Amino acid sequence: MSTNNYRSFAVAGVGNTVGLPIVNSLLARNVSVVVLSRSSSNKTFPVGTKVVSVDYSDLDTLTAVLRENAIDVVISTLAVNGLDAQYPLADAAKAAGVKLFVPSEFGAPTGGATEGIQAQKGKFAGKTLHPFATGLFQELVPRVSGVQDSGKFLILGNGDTPLSLTAIPDVGEYLAHVLTTLAPEQLNNVELRIEGQRATFRELAELYKGKLPTEFVDSIPKDLPLAGIMEWLQRYAEMGAISTGYDSSLKKDDPTLAGSANKLYPGYKFRTVKETLGL
Repeated sequence: MSTNNYRSFAVAGVGNTVGLPIVNSLLARNVSVVVLSRSSSNKTFPVGTKVVSVDYSDLDTLTAVLRENAIDVVISTLAVNGLDAQYPLADAAKAAGVKLFVPSEFGAPTGGATEGIQAQKGKFAGKTLHPFATGLFQELVPRVSGVQDSGKFLILGNGDTPLSLTAIPDVGEYLAHVLTTLAPEQLNNVELRIEGQRATFRELAELYKGKLPTEFVDSIPKDLPLAGIMEWLQRYAEMGAISTGYDSSLKKDDPTLAGSANKLYPGYKFRTVKETLGL
């Protein structure tokens, strides 16, 4: 690792998905990791992290925390319902002289989006920020397909449009690798599009063949938990928009862009959905 590489990281929104794997992968590389945690949180974090309680509405305090800890990179893993906190966090990062801000853009590409959740996330994908698209987390396939709650693999529409799927541990490992090994000039203003596996919902359903039935539906049954989110995700996938090659402004998927940043971690073996789910 060159002395010019990033050495000090602050991670915000470390919850139950991608935040903790990122923290663990950074710690494994012997860099400084500060976890920004809301004062109301009672979570515990890995040994080796420095935990600082923050109020995301207090710009001055946020700035001071980042400056006092000489943070090079701020990584936001804030959930959708906490995305508003990214605005003051990004402002504080700029004021504190942070070199790179990684927005909470773990999912479908947001570049060019003009409405909905993707547009809100895309506001952080500007020149001074670092977009990072992963597609659907592989661990969410049982929930999004209805397997977890209905005992059937539900496919909305034809289910024949490819989507990108990446395992959560791979996201953490990949991000830690590129942030600690690549020269900073290779990362600024760069779109990172990774992909653990490319598959359609029909192909994913085949993984459950002989275990449970597949059912094609016109809508997700409303009695299922999170039915609205499941339906939105499957419809979004049917558009090609959960491929990491998707461009919202063109409303078109470019398969050559999907997973185009995998090459920045030579030799790394991304997990398949079958491996992740133990099917």
